[in-house]
Amino acid sequence: MRTETKKLISRALENSMGYREYADLVAAMASEKKTSGDIQTQEMVHYTMLNHQRMRRWERRIRLDEQEKNLLETLRTPYVWLVLTESWCGDAAPVLPVLQAMAAATPFLDLRIVFRDQNPELMDRFLTDNARSIPKLLVVRPEEDFRVAATWGPRPQEARRMVNEYKALHGKLDAEFRETLQKWYNKDKGLAIKSELKALLTLE
Repeated sequence: MRTETKKLISRALENSMGYREYADLVAAMASEKKTSGDIQTQEMVHYTMLNHQRMRRWERRIRLDEQEKNLLETLRTPYVWLVLTESWCGDAAPVLPVLQAMAAATPFLDLRIVFRDQNPELMDRFLTDNARSIPKLLVVRPEEDFRVAATWGPRPQEARRMVNEYKALHGKLDAEFRETLQKWYNKDKGLAIKSELKALLTLE
C-alpha cells in the first residue's frame, strides 16, 4: 500500500500545477463558461465562475501576521503541500489562497494542485467520512520518499461542524447553506484555516 501510494503521489506531482497556473486555468474556464471534473453541468459552471471571483477577492484579502511570518521563516523541513480539488469546489476558494500565502513566505513549502477526478485512485486513499471531499491537502515529505506526514481538509473544524449539523437536519447541502458557509469564511478572514495549517508545520 505504501509503495502504491508513493507511485500515485509521484504521478500526481508530475502532472500538478502551481497556484498561479491553477488560478489562471479557473479564470479561463470561468470566461469560457466551462468547469473541471467529471460532472459537467451548468450548476458546476456557475460555481466555477463564482470561485474565480472569490479566489481573486481572497488573494487581495489574505494577510499573514508577524507570528505566522516568523514561524514560516524558521521552517527548515521541506514539505510539498499537494491539494486535490476541482474548479467548482466552494471550500477551495478561500482555502487555496491561504495555502498560497503561506507557501509564498518560505522556500520550504511547495504548493502543488491537481484535479480530483483525474486522480481517483489517490483520492480514494484519503477519503473524509468515506467521501471524496475536497479540497484535500496531503502534507508530503519529499526527503522521506514522499511519505504523507499528515492530511487536512476539506474545511476547518468549525466549518465542518456546521456542515455536519446541516446535513443531519436536512440530508444534504443546498445553495442557501453554501452561501451561509461562504459568509462564515468571509467573517473568519482565514484565521481558522491558518491556525489549523500552522499545526501541520510542526510535524517531524
